[in-house]
Amino acid sequence: MAPLFPRLLASWLFLVFAGCLAAQSSPSAGGTDPSAKTVFFDDFAGDALDRTKWNVVVTGQWVNNEQQAYVDAPEVIRIVHGAEAEGAANGALEIRAVYRSGFVTPNNRKFEFVSGRLDTRGKFEAAYGTWAARMKLPAGAGLWPAFWALGTGRWPDTGEVDIMEYVGGVDWVSAALHGPGYSGNTPLVKRTTLPTGRGPTGWHIYSVDWSPAEFLFKVDGETYYQVTRAMIEKYGRYAYENPKFVILNLALGGNYPMSVNGEKGPPHAGLPADTIQLIKDGKAKVLVDWVRVTQAPVQMAAPP
Repeated sequence: MAPLFPRLLASWLFLVFAGCLAAQSSPSAGGTDPSAKTVFFDDFAGDALDRTKWNVVVTGQWVNNEQQAYVDAPEVIRIVHGAEAEGAANGALEIRAVYRSGFVTPNNRKFEFVSGRLDTRGKFEAAYGTWAARMKLPAGAGLWPAFWALGTGRWPDTGEVDIMEYVGGVDWVSAALHGPGYSGNTPLVKRTTLPTGRGPTGWHIYSVDWSPAEFLFKVDGETYYQVTRAMIEKYGRYAYENPKFVILNLALGGNYPMSVNGEKGPPHAGLPADTIQLIKDGKAKVLVDWVRVTQAPVQMAAPP
């Protein structure tokens, strides 16, 4: 029998390790205030997407020179369980990019790739709170997944909050704000490099704490970017007092990824040949374990 102290130490280390794992997978991880009320939650535990909570967007307007069309099809949006969920205990949302040469949209645009975009417009919209999602991102350069929020109305007047953007093939994710006078190549943007060995292709919780006074952008509960109202109003009108809805999507290529990876095409701006092959091989996908929005009294109060 081993001496008592080493056995106690081993037990303590096991509990600490187990606690860390639980924090990574729990929807309450990421510094949620105990007084907060959950106003939206989906852990994708069912057999199919809950369409009482989500809309599936079909491409109409074409933006950012993106190389995909958005479609409503099981091949691009589905709920997965077991080994396919890759560690998401209750199941996960999978958004997958698919090669479909010669695809034509209802408004007669032609694409070689299709992918998925979901939002909660008209089903859940709110102002303020902690908006969080646990996600696992793809590796290919030019794959452009995002978790963001947008207000109903004309862009950019309605205000956009990019909680997490990633352009593949790099070790960083970014956050940004877009509004009137600070849209497109916005000055309100920040990248954060993820730890070696736990890059964007691993599970992480991406979140923002949004209050009338400021935004705090976080990865796994650690703040890496603070934006105050005064910082925003330096560039234009403050566009963050109105309700916004959740968006999850996987875009492909386009102007932003091209500016990072330098792939101008042809055939596809922002998509190098090895990423195109990744899509054709069915390996370009995003997994979402859960999405949660909470509101605490302190987040709803006007600043002094």
